[in-house]
Amino acid sequence: MTNPDPRWALIERLPKAELHLHIEGSLEPEMLFDLAARNAVAIPFGSAEEVRAAYSFSNLQDFLDIYYQGMSVLLTEQDFFDLTWAYLARAAADNVRHVEIFFDPQGHTMRGVGFTTVLNGIEAALKRAQAELGITYRLIMCFLRHLSEEDAFATLAMAEPHLERIHGVGLDSSELGHPPSKFARVFARARALGLHVTAHAGEEGPPEYVREALDLLKVERIDHGNRALEDAELTQRIAAAAITLTVCPLSNLRLCVIGEMAQSPVQRMLDAGLKVTINSDDPAYFGGYVNDNFRTVAEALDLGPAQIVELARNSFTGSFLPIAEQARHLAEIDRAARG
Repeated sequence: MTNPDPRWALIERLPKAELHLHIEGSLEPEMLFDLAARNAVAIPFGSAEEVRAAYSFSNLQDFLDIYYQGMSVLLTEQDFFDLTWAYLARAAADNVRHVEIFFDPQGHTMRGVGFTTVLNGIEAALKRAQAELGITYRLIMCFLRHLSEEDAFATLAMAEPHLERIHGVGLDSSELGHPPSKFARVFARARALGLHVTAHAGEEGPPEYVREALDLLKVERIDHGNRALEDAELTQRIAAAAITLTVCPLSNLRLCVIGEMAQSPVQRMLDAGLKVTINSDDPAYFGGYVNDNFRTVAEALDLGPAQIVELARNSFTGSFLPIAEQARHLAEIDRAARG
């Protein structure tokens, strides 16, 4: 039976951008099995159902342990193409018109997979989606924060011959004990190369990590940012500067950042005048893509149509798209909002 709630139809027809998506985190259990068989990689699971049963996490590190294990099946350009294309097809079904996806080259190069193997496969799928599905993109290379800044510099050096294909850098992986300040020099180098900069901060780490990301990394947006709300001055600063926060409701729930969806920070962020967006983070692991996240948080917080539209608008104004392209999408949102 079709859900009669008019908000669901609104969510479906609104154009959206996704700004916080780890492409490796879109590896569904069925594809994991297919790629393991194709590449003769042994995995410690007997079925896709067994994999899903293992997706029970008490914190970020629990998730990361299985996330890096899942990467082991990704070896060839075709693997990265198939992974990315499968995500983009799901995104298109959710009326996503623009994606800014993260990839973790260090998670692959440390396994002996070439940097260009990863980049070529992901980019080929993104280009095909732009041509066939009308989805534009930006590609963001993340540094793994549990590794050293020297490792990050080495990865940036690998990327330098390909910077016309990479639009920004980010910072992800284990947050606690790895503050943004650890990567201040490599982010300065990335900015000097003309790359956009963003960073995960304030998911599990304290408000001070968010402040470091702003002051030391000079990020253009904050990925997650939940714990910034614990600091009134910091919250006001983020609002005044119109810094975008890329919040991931189902991720927050599955990683126990919140105890229930009613505790999602989205409503409080909207009330504080923050530019919050809704994203799926690692959808294969957290149980939902963009529209799933919109519906879940809208229901739990009883968001109204105007707030849902605001979230969709924020996804474009918070993107790295030129203003003219943002305006085109905003006009489409206005038309969709009118029904």
